[in-house]
Amino acid sequence: MEGCRRKNREERLLEDLREGRPLPGRSRAELVALLAVPTVLAELSTIAMEYIDAGMVGRIGKSGAAAIGLVASTTWFFWGLLRGATTGFSVIVSQRIGARRFREARAALLQGVAASFAFAALLGALGAAIAAPLPRWLGGSPEIARDATRYFAAYMAFGLPVTVLHILGARMLQAAGDMRTASVFNVLACALDVAFNYIFIFPSTRFAFRGASIVLPGLGLGVLGAAIGTIAAEAVVAAALAWALFARHPILGLRRGEPLRFEKAVLLEALRIGLPVAGESAVMTGAMVASTAIVAPLGTVALAANSFAVTAESLCYMPGYGIGSAATTLVGQAFGAGRRALARSLAWTCTWTGVGVMTATGALLFAFAPEAMAILTPDADVRAAGADVLRIEAFAEPAFAASIVASGALRGAGDTLVPGALNALSMWGVRLPLAALLVGRHGLRGVWIAMALELCVRGAMLLARQHSRSWSRRRAGGAGKGTGT
Repeated sequence: MEGCRRKNREERLLEDLREGRPLPGRSRAELVALLAVPTVLAELSTIAMEYIDAGMVGRIGKSGAAAIGLVASTTWFFWGLLRGATTGFSVIVSQRIGARRFREARAALLQGVAASFAFAALLGALGAAIAAPLPRWLGGSPEIARDATRYFAAYMAFGLPVTVLHILGARMLQAAGDMRTASVFNVLACALDVAFNYIFIFPSTRFAFRGASIVLPGLGLGVLGAAIGTIAAEAVVAAALAWALFARHPILGLRRGEPLRFEKAVLLEALRIGLPVAGESAVMTGAMVASTAIVAPLGTVALAANSFAVTAESLCYMPGYGIGSAATTLVGQAFGAGRRALARSLAWTCTWTGVGVMTATGALLFAFAPEAMAILTPDADVRAAGADVLRIEAFAEPAFAASIVASGALRGAGDTLVPGALNALSMWGVRLPLAALLVGRHGLRGVWIAMALELCVRGAMLLARQHSRSWSRRRAGGAGKGTGT
C-alpha cells in the first residue's frame, strides 16, 4: 500500500530517518518545519474555534460562562487521564514505525483502540456519578450549580468514549508522521463543534436577507447544548479518523488476512509509558481544580474572567503543543531506528523552535489582551479583569514553551516518569502555595502572578532534564530493524 503512490518530501525525509541515511542540519530543520507547521496551524484554528465557542457561551450570560468555567478544570482532569491512556500506545507505534516493524505497529494500534475505549467508558461512568455534588465541592454558587451539573454529566457519560477515539486516532496519524491529515481532522472537529454548538445552545433565529425571511434552526438548550454540540462533533470526527487509519493509511491501514495478535508485552509497555503521563495529568489538572477552588470565592466575575482568560491564553500555548507533537514523532522514530544522537538533535531543534514561536505569540497576547477578551465576552468587568491577568501571563510564555516541547521530545523516547514528576512538583510546590498566599491581597491577579512564576520554574527544570542526556540512553521498545511489511 505504501509503494502505490508517490511520496512527498516529508515522507521521503522520514524514510531517510528510518533507513539510517544521513540527515544534515538543513534537512533536520526542514523536517521539523514540515511536521510542525501543519500541527501549529491546526492548533491555531482550534483556538479560533474555541474563541467562537467561548463567545457563544459568553452570550448566554455570566452565569452560563461561570457554570462551564467551574467544572472546566475537572473536565480537563478526566481528559488528561485519557491523554495518558493514549500516549503509551502512540509512542510504541512511533518507535516501531521507526524500526520498520510495521505489522507490530498495526497490532499496537488495535490494542490501543480497545484498551483506550474501555478505559474512557469507565471514566465516563465515574464522572457522571459525581456530577451532582461536584459544583458544591468546588465552592460554586447555587445559581450556577444546576447548569454545571448537567454540562459535566452529559460530557462525561457520552463525550469521553468518543473523545478518546478522536485523541487516539489523531495521535496515531502523528506517530506515523502524517501531521497533515491529523491536522485536517482537528480543524474539522473545531468547525463542527462551532456549528453543532450554535444549533444546540441557541433557539431558532429568524432574520431577513434581501427581502426573504430565513430561519437558522436551534434547540435553545443553553449550557447543556454546549456539551451536546461538542459530543456530536467528536463522534463525527472519531468515525472519520477510524476510516482514515484503518482503510486508507499506507502503514497503519489493516491488511486483509493479516493476523494481528494482542500482546501482553505491548500492554505492559504502554502502561509503563502512559501511567506516568496519566498520573502527571491527574496531578496537574487536580492542581487546576484546586486553583479553581481558590478563585471561586472571589465571585462570579472573577470566575468567568479566569475561565475566559485561560481560553485566551491558549492562543499562546497551543502552538507549543503542536510543536511538541512533532517532537514526539521525530524523537520516537529516530529512537526506534536506534539513532540516539539524531534524536537529541531533533529534540533541541524542536524546543528552540517552540520557544521562538511562543515568545512571538506572548508578545501579541500582551499587546492585544483587551481585544482578545472582547471577543469572548460582552461584560465590561469580566473583560477588564481578564485582560489584566493575561498581560501578567504573557511574560512566562517562553519558559512555558520550553516545558511543553521538551516534555514532548522526552515522551518520544518513552521518558515520561521524571518529566511528569518535575511538572507535578512545580505545580504543587510552587503555583498552588503561591496562589493561596497571594490571592488574599491581590485577588485574581495574585493567582496569575503565581502561575507565571511557576511556569518559569517548570521550564528551567524540563530544559535541565533534556540537557542531561540520561533520557536518550534507555532502550527503545521498537528498536531494531524489521521487515517493513
